[in-house]
Amino acid sequence: MEIKSAEFVMSNSDVAKCPKNLIPEYAFIGRSNVGKSSLINMLTSRKSLAKTSGRPGKTQLINHFLINNSWYLVDLPGYGYAKVSKSAKKTFQKFITQYFSFREQLVSAFVLVDIRHKPQPIDLEFMQWLGENGIPFSIIFTKADKLRPKAIENHIEDYKNILLETWEEMPNYFITSSSKDIGKENVLKYIDDLNNNMKIN
Repeated sequence: MEIKSAEFVMSNSDVAKCPKNLIPEYAFIGRSNVGKSSLINMLTSRKSLAKTSGRPGKTQLINHFLINNSWYLVDLPGYGYAKVSKSAKKTFQKFITQYFSFREQLVSAFVLVDIRHKPQPIDLEFMQWLGENGIPFSIIFTKADKLRPKAIENHIEDYKNILLETWEEMPNYFITSSSKDIGKENVLKYIDDLNNNMKIN
């Protein structure tokens, strides 16, 4: 898929105010400081479509971007270690949960995980919640340029071992690096294939 246009549409914290049209949506979410904004900018080939920041927790709203006038890329607030108040975190959790529970346009979520770290409980718990609620998702391992191939393989194997304790199979996953453009074509092809399958059906 070639991304010819990518435009910001809206930000809000109320799922009821999200776009009303039935355009397919793909939501990107992950722990704070996982490299989500950089990944979105890499996928869209736009340097500043999503605002990057050295301060974790910068994204605090549901952000809709219209891609190629045919699908929405949705940038959701990070969970975890954002330096925001407890009341703000509760608000994030509430509208993140509402988004996944009620947004009919959602085709798939992408849960971003920093490949440099061993499996984190907060990531595993969120994936478990998605699975229990029947929400399709893929894992996107970020920052793959920071590790040697063998270390990447070992860390993914760690995830497989844990997830397969309760899952029948490992969720679909991608290995990416925003700084090296690794994984870009694979993620975009996956989205394109899903969009095309919906058109056929």
